[in-house]
Amino acid sequence: MLSLVIPIFNEEKLIDELVKRTISALESFIPDYEVIFVDDGSTDTSLNKILQWQQQNRKIKILSLSKNFGHQAAYTAGLEYAKGDFVAMMDGDLQDPPELLSEMYRKIKEEDFDIISGKKIGRKGNKGRNLYAILFNLLFKHIGEIKNMENSGNYSMMKRKAVDAILSMKEKVRYLPGLRTFIGFKQGYVEFVREDRFKGVSKMSIRKLFVLAADAIFSFSRFPIRFCLMLGIIGTLVFMSAGIYVLIAKAYGFAVIGWSSTLLSIYFLGSIQLVFLGILGEYVYRSYKESQNRPVYFVRKFYDGGLEK
Repeated sequence: MLSLVIPIFNEEKLIDELVKRTISALESFIPDYEVIFVDDGSTDTSLNKILQWQQQNRKIKILSLSKNFGHQAAYTAGLEYAKGDFVAMMDGDLQDPPELLSEMYRKIKEEDFDIISGKKIGRKGNKGRNLYAILFNLLFKHIGEIKNMENSGNYSMMKRKAVDAILSMKEKVRYLPGLRTFIGFKQGYVEFVREDRFKGVSKMSIRKLFVLAADAIFSFSRFPIRFCLMLGIIGTLVFMSAGIYVLIAKAYGFAVIGWSSTLLSIYFLGSIQLVFLGILGEYVYRSYKESQNRPVYFVRKFYDGGLEK
């Protein structure tokens, strides 16, 4: 059986098209499947619309979370409830084309891959958001400690053993594309051009994208803390040289009297220290989140083929 996990948050405008295209795509290559829609605290009619579709197709299941826990938490919830031998993840805004699922399934079955990820070779839609994504992938490619995941988002399909490996990692600050690459196994890719949203407004604001990028960098790279170290060493060397220059200038009587250089030095060092504190604070905050050991999500109701749990 194939399980498909789709997080939903206030997507009432495209639910009908999403369900029709997804079911049609799945039934074109596999008879035994389940679609788990994770309602991540929607405040519109998204949940009711999916429930109406469930009356027509009992293979549709809905996991309703108690509030909006975020994209990665919603995916985690869906993965934990998925029962399939193969499990796929797909965004609910139709930017990930459901028709690509058949090719992912073929590569897993025929070429013996454990994980197939959707690799974006082009992007349609908002140019500003696309530029942000390109810059993040370029940066992460050079500073990340896991390789071969650039331009790969959540869209993917995995065998059960790979899903179990991801679920065995219990960190609270989660970046699933990174975890999926970190576990290893035999991984392959299906290339596609990421579409623009079918309808509605993106729920991933620039601020949320920035937070997600920060989670990826702080979880899978030592670069921020090494950057602090390198900047500190450079600053120390620069100001040691400046100190030697000042002593020589004093000794030979050509020192310039004034406060500008002193104030600039103080402001520069103070700014560096604030940057260091901010980066260290990010690590401390993430350690604190892990030590709290709170659940990643809470389930309000689970609609399993029309049965409420």
